[in-house]
Amino acid sequence: MEKDINKKKESIDKENRSYDEMIPNYEHLFNDNENKPNKKNGILKRLIKVNFGSLFSSTIVYFFQNLPVWVLPIATANIIDITGEAIKAGELTQTSLILLIVNLSVLLITTVLNIPFTVLRWRIVSKMLRKTSAGLKSVLIRKLQHLSITYHKDMQSGKIQSKFLRDIESIDGLLQALVFSFIPNLIGVIISSAISIYRNGFVALFFLIIIPINVLLTFLFRKKIKDTNKDFRVKTEDMSAKLSTMIEMTPVTKSHGLQDVEIASLNKTIANVTRSGMGVDNVHAYFGSLSFVVSNVLNIGCLVFCIFLAIRGIISVGDIVLYQSMFTTISNGITGLIGILPQITKGTDALSSVSEIMNVTEVERSIDNPKPININGDVEFKNVTYQYPNGKVNVVSDFSLDVKKGECVAFVGSSGSGKTTIMNLIIGLLLPTSGDLLIDGISIKEYDLQSYRHNISVVPQNSILFTGTIRDNITYGLERYTEEELNKVVEMANISEFIKDLPDGLNTQVGEHGDKLSGGQKQRITIARALIRNPKILILDEATSALDNISEYYVQKAISASVSGRTTFIVAHRLSTIRNADKIVVMDNGRCVETGTYEELMAKKGKFYELKELNDLNTKLANDALS
Repeated sequence: MEKDINKKKESIDKENRSYDEMIPNYEHLFNDNENKPNKKNGILKRLIKVNFGSLFSSTIVYFFQNLPVWVLPIATANIIDITGEAIKAGELTQTSLILLIVNLSVLLITTVLNIPFTVLRWRIVSKMLRKTSAGLKSVLIRKLQHLSITYHKDMQSGKIQSKFLRDIESIDGLLQALVFSFIPNLIGVIISSAISIYRNGFVALFFLIIIPINVLLTFLFRKKIKDTNKDFRVKTEDMSAKLSTMIEMTPVTKSHGLQDVEIASLNKTIANVTRSGMGVDNVHAYFGSLSFVVSNVLNIGCLVFCIFLAIRGIISVGDIVLYQSMFTTISNGITGLIGILPQITKGTDALSSVSEIMNVTEVERSIDNPKPININGDVEFKNVTYQYPNGKVNVVSDFSLDVKKGECVAFVGSSGSGKTTIMNLIIGLLLPTSGDLLIDGISIKEYDLQSYRHNISVVPQNSILFTGTIRDNITYGLERYTEEELNKVVEMANISEFIKDLPDGLNTQVGEHGDKLSGGQKQRITIARALIRNPKILILDEATSALDNISEYYVQKAISASVSGRTTFIVAHRLSTIRNADKIVVMDNGRCVETGTYEELMAKKGKFYELKELNDLNTKLANDALS
């Protein structure tokens, strides 16, 4: 077992190292204690910091890539002035010809050089953006895998999917806006302003009036843009969550003829998202149109101003083109900087949304570089009490039980009595609120849970299969196994009873969620998946409760072959199936009220006897109803 775990760990580590080259680890971006969950700007700053090298180099390359934009107005102004002087003199002097050739050559060279610099910048930027997106997705996946089971129960899967897909896409958009809009526009404003000031400081002063006007425009729309984007994100998450629920409920919906009800419910949610989206679009439309109008009015003002200066002889005719181009670049640059405000707002809100998950503290305990764990299977509960976070009632109270290696212990009781909670405590999905759970005499709190779980297997009440073959589902997560081992568990789980009738045997596709198989067949595959890991502790959580009598017979036969030599915990639905258990624990309202063998408890005629009588009566009534 330890050898297999080591091999598997080495294989995973090797694979992860190859991924590290493409997927950076961004966990530290969210681990700074100084940054609270809503400090999205702090995360953005650290995200920029880790990519500073790429941002800086791409900015330098952008300067050379965009040279024609700044060279063209200067060269054009020079050419116009040279042409004007030649017209006045009636000839083109040698000096003027040389200047004309120099300006045209510079313009041509900078234009041609745009190609290699554009390709180089795209390579730098593409690598940075793709790796950043991969890093954020990877760190979110790791966080989701380490979150406690209670968090996953409280958080709808649709909302998590929305955060993973839509929010990370918005963060990608934020980074693209920084690279392709913010930095280029900022550089354009700075260089154009510098050229203008160098040519004529008085004219450059006129350009300054566009800054406070655009800042005022941004201030007026900033809060509205932020609020509408947040409202749209929240409503989109709700729609994603409801869509996920609708898909899961499809069999129930169809069997009760409630399709119209579901359609109406989803349409209402879609309408809310649509209205919210239209609100976002309207704000963006007003903001964009006003920015456009302000920019063009100022451009017209600049043109009139430059014509006036040229008439007065303060600037040349060629300078009208130069200053008009510079002013347009500055005005468009500032408009561009303001124009990306909605995208930046959307991206920072998405960072805040992702941070909601990254800052959740309900995580399972793990140890860096844990050593493989081999347990024997001794389990002891010592006055264990469990209460769910923010709960007011104990789900399990003062529970004590000593189970030796290889024993089979069954838990019975009414719904809500605490049986499944005890199973989750053994698995480590929950940890005791008080008291302690010892595995081989060591508190479960001292184990690395991931390593510990290599020694246990669980067969849940609802069999969980994924799209793939029967073989894939049985060997899920295993790097190495032999055909002999596979065939052994196939026999033990009684899969051979139905697999002989399948055309592709173990390579038969099971369909989505195993829909091509019956409930009993799916459950036996789940049992085989548990057994092929050769666990020291086996947990069967009401593994036969949803099955018909024939399916139960085969599954029960599989269970009987599975428990030998393992510490086994069974949550029983049909009490007749646990007759051979070494110990039966009767739960009621989170407490152990009886313990003993089947015969001992029946002879006592206490709580177990009552449950057995009620169970038999329900079985008889069900059989009578079917006959």
